[in-house]
Amino acid sequence: MPSTVPDKAELHGSHIHVAVGVVQNAHVEILITQRPEHLHQGGLWEFPGGKVEQGEDVLHALQREFKEEVGITIESTELLIQIPFHYPDKSVLLDVFRVTAFSGVASGLEGQAMQWVSPNQLSEFSFPDANKAIISALKLPDAYMITGRYDDEKDFLLRLHHSLKQGVKLVQIRDRQRSESERLSLVEKAKVLCKQYQAQLLLNTSVELAKKLNVGLHLNSQDLMNCEQRPIANDQWLCASVHNETELQQANILGVDFVVISPVLPTDSHPSAPTLGWEEFSHLVRQSSMPVYALGGMTEEHRAMARQTGAQGIAAITAFWKKS
Repeated sequence: MPSTVPDKAELHGSHIHVAVGVVQNAHVEILITQRPEHLHQGGLWEFPGGKVEQGEDVLHALQREFKEEVGITIESTELLIQIPFHYPDKSVLLDVFRVTAFSGVASGLEGQAMQWVSPNQLSEFSFPDANKAIISALKLPDAYMITGRYDDEKDFLLRLHHSLKQGVKLVQIRDRQRSESERLSLVEKAKVLCKQYQAQLLLNTSVELAKKLNVGLHLNSQDLMNCEQRPIANDQWLCASVHNETELQQANILGVDFVVISPVLPTDSHPSAPTLGWEEFSHLVRQSSMPVYALGGMTEEHRAMARQTGAQGIAAITAFWKKS
């Protein structure tokens, strides 16, 4: 992948712009189709959609392609993710929408193979590389909880348990104050709790412990920049903290699954520190080829604002790290 990613304003002018739709049926299965062998990335599976013609509105293009390809009439959508991606022979911009209402019965009108599959089955199919971020976005929730202060292990587990009961599905353990043995005990118990609630667990910059316990890893920006290759296996989540374009480019190169961009707004702990603001945050989101969470001053009310920028949602401590 190149070391720089063009802004979407540039992509619209000189790169292939594609509208993509993610459709789920009443069984929460997702529609995928197979690309014809003679096309670019032929034989691979994809989410339906197609090229946006010159001067065409992206949602109109999405509706047209779905009607022509699979016979579905799209009635409403919401933005899922925007992906600029570079292949050796071409660059694409994917505007990906979650189809929230549709009519009609799907069929392969152009002779293409078609299947309805569960989200967990998506990893069993071969997709173009540009589609992999879509799969990540579908698996990730719209909130990422970062653990905060706690008194002792009992207090930590009480707070975590309460958060999981409230619906938290993605957890980052950020704690460098305890000894290695204390952290090992705490993470082992947290892993059991997260499994009970079908939540994903990541450790903040603790590569060896993440490998030992077979959990995800969150890299701080310093460790991100020092990485020469992906530090954990592909079957575990890898996230990184990003504050600028240079760090974002490194995350793209490293193959990180998702990133946290901060600080968006002032925080209680650093009220006078410089922040990105929504405009600069949105600019960085447009550079990312992977899902993005907003961090810094985030509350529950900011989830929708983050989604409007094309981000996955928000990452926060105070919004979720509570006692019952």
